Amino acid sequence: MNPDPTAESTAPAGAASAAEAVTPVPAPQAAAQPVARALVLAVGAVALLALLLSALLWQRLSATQEQLARQSADSGTHAIEARTMARQAQDQARELAARLAVMESRLSEVALQRAQLEELMQSLSRSRDENLVVDIESAIRLAQQQAQLTGSVEPLLAALKTAEQRVTRAAQPRLTPLQRAIARDVARIKATTVSDTPALLVKMDELVRLADELPLANAVAVATAPGAAAGLKPRREDSVASWWQRSLQLVGDELRGLVRVSRIEQPEAALLSPEQSFFLRENFKLKLLNARLGLLSRQLGSARADLASASISLGKYFDPTSRKTQTAASLLQQMQGQMKTLELPRVDETLAALTTAAAGR
Repeated sequence: MNPDPTAESTAPAGAASAAEAVTPVPAPQAAAQPVARALVLAVGAVALLALLLSALLWQRLSATQEQLARQSADSGTHAIEARTMARQAQDQARELAARLAVMESRLSEVALQRAQLEELMQSLSRSRDENLVVDIESAIRLAQQQAQLTGSVEPLLAALKTAEQRVTRAAQPRLTPLQRAIARDVARIKATTVSDTPALLVKMDELVRLADELPLANAVAVATAPGAAAGLKPRREDSVASWWQRSLQLVGDELRGLVRVSRIEQPEAALLSPEQSFFLRENFKLKLLNARLGLLSRQLGSARADLASASISLGKYFDPTSRKTQTAASLLQQMQGQMKTLELPRVDETLAALTTAAAGR
C-alpha cells in the first residue's frame, strides 16, 4: 500500500512548525541566571561580613591583650606596693606592741598608785560612825576571847552593854539594826546557864587527892583480932594459954591468909599485880589532870573524853563497894553532867550586824 504523498508532505511541515515553536523558548536558563547572581551576591556578602567580624574580633583581641598586659603590669606594681606596705605595717605593729607594753606597765603602776591613794583616802576620810563600828567590833572580839579563856560570860556581857551604850549615844538611824542585835544577844546570854569552872577545878583536885586512897578491886583486907576489933584488952587466961594452942592458932591464921575467896566482876582487876597498882593510880591521876588541862584550854571534847576514860578505869579496877570509890564515882558523874553546860553562847548576830554596818548597807 502506497503512502499518501500529501501525508508525507504535511508531516514534515508539521514537524518543522513544531520545532520552530519549541526551540525559541529558553525560559529555564533565563530564570537560573538571576538566582545564581543572587547566590553569588549573598555569598560575597557573607564573606564580607565574616571578614568584617574577623577584623573586629582581631581588633578586640588586640585591645584585650593590651589591657591584660597593662593589668598585669599594674598588678605587679600593686604587689610591690603591697609588700612594701605590709613590711611597713609589720614595723609599725612591732613599734605599737612595744609602746603598748610600755603603756601597760605604766597603766599597772598608775592603777597600783590609784589603789593606794584610794585606800589612803578611805582611811583618812573614815567617818566617826565607821570608827565607832570598828572599835565596837574589836572590843567584842576581845571580850569573846577573854570569855573563852576564863570560862565566864561576864567580859562578854560587859562589852555588849558598853557597845549598846555607845550606839545609843551615837543616835544614828543606820546603827539601829546593830542596837537590836546587841539587845538580843544580851538577852540570850543572860538566859543561858553556864557551869562554874572554878567549882569543877576544885572537884578535880579533890578527886586527884582521893585517888591515892581508893581501894583496888583485888586488894587483900587486913584481918584483925576479935579483941582488937572490939577494943578490948587481952584476957589473962589467953596470956597463960599453953604454948601448943598458940602455935596452932598462929598456923591456922597463916593458912587462912593463904587462901581468899572473893567475887570480882572484871577479870582485868583480878590479874592486876600489887606492883602495878602504883601505875594504875598514876594513870588515873593523869587522866584527871588531862581533863583539867582540857577544861582550862576550853577543849571540852578532850576533857569529856578524859573524864569518861577515868570513869571506866574507876569502875573496872577499883572496889565498887568502898565508900571512897562511890564518892569518886559521884564526883565524876557530877563533873560529866556539868561539863555539858560549859559551851559559851556566841554573839554571831552582833558580829553580822557589825559587818553589815561596816559595809555601809
